[in-house]
Amino acid sequence: MMKRFAAELIGTLVLVLFGCGAAVLAGPEVGQLGIALAFGFAIVAMAYGIGPISGCHVNPAVSLAAFVAGRMSAKDMVVYWVAQFIGALLGAAILATIAKTGMASLGQNGWGPGYLGEYSMTTAALFEVVMTAIFVIVILGVTGTKGHGPFAGVAIGITLAAIHIVGIQVTGVSVNPARSFGPAVLAGGQALSQLWLFFVAPAVGAVIGALLIRLNVLEPET
Repeated sequence: MMKRFAAELIGTLVLVLFGCGAAVLAGPEVGQLGIALAFGFAIVAMAYGIGPISGCHVNPAVSLAAFVAGRMSAKDMVVYWVAQFIGALLGAAILATIAKTGMASLGQNGWGPGYLGEYSMTTAALFEVVMTAIFVIVILGVTGTKGHGPFAGVAIGITLAAIHIVGIQVTGVSVNPARSFGPAVLAGGQALSQLWLFFVAPAVGAVIGALLIRLNVLEPET
């Protein structure tokens, strides 16, 4: 379990550092597509780097989905959660140390006036629920016993990149409570006050996606 704890901590750290780092350190240069690819490539890299150790959840919503789908114990889920939140906070702290903006801008998620596309809270919640459900369906599908194991990391990374291409202007894209937690805790202010949505909506989406697998609605027959 210590190896899995370390893998999840490091994997989540890398996701935040690469994804949010692309937004903070290179956003104007790489644009929305570049930021999306940074998140996607980070997942691909970690899927093959730490996947054999922990499964590379690096996301509390994914661990929740694995639990609901019957693929993980509650005890292991909680251990993964602790590692993921610590990793995200460390990743955000490293980024804050590197960035000239300090803690004011760390790629935090949000919604409403003054935030990117200025979408409403309702739209932000809907986006996060739907996209998290889609994300965990892909993850549970490609990592299942009838999935395509060797290509799982690529499929998951492409999916995360596509979600970011679609939704960066809506919420900055969370689909991952830990990814939202690290930057928000350090940035404070509005990011911290809006953090609850990026816990609740991804959790709801994860449960929906996992139940579709658990109830065999999307489970392959052959």
